[in-house]
Amino acid sequence: MTGPTVADPAPSDPVPPGPSANAPDGEQLRRVLDAILREDVLGLRSTAETLHRPDGTWLRLNAPHGTAGWLLPVRPDGFQCEYATRAPVLLAERDGTRLTTTDAVLATLRDLADPRDRSGFDDFAEECRQSARAGRAMADAVPAVRARLAADHGPDPSTWTGPRAGPALDTLAAHLDHPIHPTPRARSGLDETALRRYAPEHHPTFRLRWALLPHDAATLTGTLPDWWPTPTTLGRPDLEHRRLALPVHPLTLDRLPDPAVPTAPAHLDVRPTLSMRTVAVLDHPGVHLKLPLPIATLGMRNRRTIKPGTLVDGAAGQRLLAAVLDHEPRLRDRVLLADEQTHLHAGHELLAVMVRRYPNLPDDTLVLPVAALLARAHDGASVLDRVAERWYGGDRFALLDAYLTLLLDWQTTLFRYGVALESHPQNLSLVLADDRPVRLLLKDNDGPRINRARCPVDHDGFDDPRTYSPDDGPLADLFVTITVHLCAGALAFALSDPERARLLDLVRDRLEAMADPWLRRRILDADRLPIKAMVTAGTLLSKERSGAADINKHYTTGPNYLRRPAETP
Repeated sequence: MTGPTVADPAPSDPVPPGPSANAPDGEQLRRVLDAILREDVLGLRSTAETLHRPDGTWLRLNAPHGTAGWLLPVRPDGFQCEYATRAPVLLAERDGTRLTTTDAVLATLRDLADPRDRSGFDDFAEECRQSARAGRAMADAVPAVRARLAADHGPDPSTWTGPRAGPALDTLAAHLDHPIHPTPRARSGLDETALRRYAPEHHPTFRLRWALLPHDAATLTGTLPDWWPTPTTLGRPDLEHRRLALPVHPLTLDRLPDPAVPTAPAHLDVRPTLSMRTVAVLDHPGVHLKLPLPIATLGMRNRRTIKPGTLVDGAAGQRLLAAVLDHEPRLRDRVLLADEQTHLHAGHELLAVMVRRYPNLPDDTLVLPVAALLARAHDGASVLDRVAERWYGGDRFALLDAYLTLLLDWQTTLFRYGVALESHPQNLSLVLADDRPVRLLLKDNDGPRINRARCPVDHDGFDDPRTYSPDDGPLADLFVTITVHLCAGALAFALSDPERARLLDLVRDRLEAMADPWLRRRILDADRLPIKAMVTAGTLLSKERSGAADINKHYTTGPNYLRRPAETP
């Protein structure tokens, strides 16, 4: 906060009664207020004054245009913002009006915003309503879903090994909130029925639909699996030699761009993974299909369609990482890559598929998404503790040490090659097996940043010109916001002290030992670190107003929780 700190001993009411932070809307509002502070929406954070009152710390938020200010109860935090909301309420300083619902807070902020930006606040309010409805549907379903997972796979998630268990672990991860974004469950345009049928938190099974494309309209790269259906398989033998089958998610079927393209009946049982648009093929569990969806998640502008160039970039990203591993024998057996070289599209963002093939691992191997580490099993035990009990003698810090040491070794090595990845916890998995050290498995390798001048291995083939950077700044921003914040910091701040302090010390020590001097200074010595402004770029502001070239790589700054306290002489 750049405003002054005010010691305000004047009598004041305690935090006024309102919805509990544990109530659905109270939790939603708390997360929204945290995002508003973190991203400095309307300059409210940077102009705030800190008030120390008998009942706790408050921020006086100075509204734009000299209008009356608002008071927000806060507590010290440090993870991407100095403060976090202490209670889900906004209090008008002038007359004591209490805003205790998300709709009321966003309507007030909308009125304070530039008229050009007010529609973004309307969109965000709708996004919050969607996320709240989906959250309520999930809360109702979670006990039964977890019981079904325990019945199908056993009570202990550390035993959910082999590729068939992958979607079950993704479902546990889907029961967690996103560590940063306040509306993680919003999927534009989907009602509760659609969520229950297709969203990963409900662990459904469904069948894909199929479009039958003329061969001259389809672009195939790589080799389709030998079980891929033909027109005859799909009941259209008359089209056997003239058409190619393209899988279509049921939610996308009525949005296809060319109604003249024939479609086929449902075929091939699948189950959603954590990303929802990627599905696991039940009869071929080592294969996933990434399909476009006509929805947006984590921001109204963050559409889940698939542009053909994204498929090209994912394949190029995998080849780039394989080239680095060829030059790094010490990591070659510790970092595994999913095969994403096969894709098919018809030149449209709703007519595309990427075929992901996982490495052939023994059935007793656990492939655990990092996003599932803090999830809960049916009996309430954390996945982290269950896995630590099985492989690390019950020492969960030893497990986190092994994971973070390998992760930071790999990512700092990539940085020395002039490469940074958007490998967030959804796209990064731990691979655990008896008598082997922990390994990493990476997937979805589009969206990197590459300093062409420093990259000594083959890095051609990317379609998106934003991939390349003239210097290391964008690489460092991506390294910090994904690897440091989401893959390490979010885990640390989910723990209680002293575990949190111990884990942050571990991250500091590893970066001091592994990062090159420039990156080390950029992270460990900086006053502030970049953070993703996800709500600002994804929903509140247009690209023209935010200036975001990429809504997933638009940043503001937050406190540096890795900077060591200055030593007292």
